[in-house]
Amino acid sequence: MPRLGQASYIDRATFSAEVSKDIVPKIITANGIDAATLRTEVTPGGYLLRTNASLQTEGNLDDAAADRLASSLGYVLRQYRVLTSRLDDTTGKTGLVIVRFPQGSLSATVAQRFFEAADATKNGLGGGYSVVGDEQIFLNATNSEGKPYSGLDDASFLDGLRRAAVSFGSPKPRVSSLGNATARFIGNDWQRSTRGEGYQTLLGGSDGELVRKLDEISRCYAFLLAKTADSKGWARDE
Repeated sequence: MPRLGQASYIDRATFSAEVSKDIVPKIITANGIDAATLRTEVTPGGYLLRTNASLQTEGNLDDAAADRLASSLGYVLRQYRVLTSRLDDTTGKTGLVIVRFPQGSLSATVAQRFFEAADATKNGLGGGYSVVGDEQIFLNATNSEGKPYSGLDDASFLDGLRRAAVSFGSPKPRVSSLGNATARFIGNDWQRSTRGEGYQTLLGGSDGELVRKLDEISRCYAFLLAKTADSKGWARDE
């Protein structure tokens, strides 16, 4: 889809809302979970200094169920990485900083502006963020060796975000919470593992019942994506 990169945030968010309504509940149900017990919403999310429409699913799941659901979402939606986190786990090893904005003011545009301001304040803060309500959440996530992707220790990570909040204009944010959380990435390199093998290993294997269910859901997702791409002109040649 050569023109997908030109799609507006509103168009991406509209499509993500359709996925949230029509596809995500099917994925949750395939995992043997009552979809009504989880909440999924579309919020701004940042990765490598770009804001996109992000799907966030929240609920009370144990680690195994959460990782399996994350893998299922990544598998069907062809994501390279899915983040699972427990923001209330103060015993976790991932640095957490929450930047709060005045009620109703944290739009995708404002989130992107602060994202850029934070990275300009201290290189390394442009890795990623998520949004819940009026809070922009920054996790100093680490790789398999325990090294932060940001290249910053937790103290420097916090210092940069504090300074960015102080110097930021309107709407005026403040660092409202800091500490530790549990967070990890689950993923698949779709260029090398074209069948989603990285996810399949957590889903019972390529011949497992769950993967068969997800393959059927993937066909529904592909149809929705193709229909939207056709209506928006995303698949047209440049």
